[in-house]
Amino acid sequence: MIRLEHVSKIYKTGDVETTALKNVDVTIQDGAFVVILGPSGSGKSTLLNVISGLDTVTSGTITFDDIVLTDLTPEQMTAFRRDHLGFIFQQYNLLQNLTVYENIQIGADLTDDPLPIDELLDQVGLKGARDKYPYQLSGGEQQRVSVARSLAKNPSIVFCDEPTGSLDEDNSKKVLELLERLNEKYRKTVVVITHNTGIGAMADDVIKMNSGRIVELTHNPVKQAAHDIHWG
Repeated sequence: MIRLEHVSKIYKTGDVETTALKNVDVTIQDGAFVVILGPSGSGKSTLLNVISGLDTVTSGTITFDDIVLTDLTPEQMTAFRRDHLGFIFQQYNLLQNLTVYENIQIGADLTDDPLPIDELLDQVGLKGARDKYPYQLSGGEQQRVSVARSLAKNPSIVFCDEPTGSLDEDNSKKVLELLERLNEKYRKTVVVITHNTGIGAMADDVIKMNSGRIVELTHNPVKQAAHDIHWG
């Protein structure tokens, strides 16, 4: 479980201060599928960055189970991310000179308890592409490799920053189905940042943000399947 208490983030440029997060309180339950919604500049990316330790808070406390993340040194936070967190971004960030299998192997090599790569290739529908290079794949296929690489290290939580932002609806829903399966089959906590309100229907919990604040928290007692959500 991740708990944020009175979290604020202020960026300073010279004498100018910009408040990106304002006294945020929220809890993310283990095994939940969480969607963070909001327009550009709402603070949703900053929220993901401070939860995952990619950025520091100005004030407040973030805890993961019994670990106070905001008390960790940069070196300790780096080790925590390596051991517990997975990341999927809008850009695939694959190494072009490595095959699909080798790109996924990078994630597996970060842990002593990786998930089997061939099983992951089967899960993402790319078993026949294990020896191909990224340039030989479509954008949707490359994003599925990115998902498999993130999952290979067997993380506790997977953070997804606009993972479908550069894909069409068909490929987007394929990636969302993978995240859905990741959450249900492997019981991983999944946190997705998006501006697409339709994706909120497949979440357990939806966090809506505006102007650095959480303006609405919604729990879906019944979730829609990824392939059934309204797009847009």
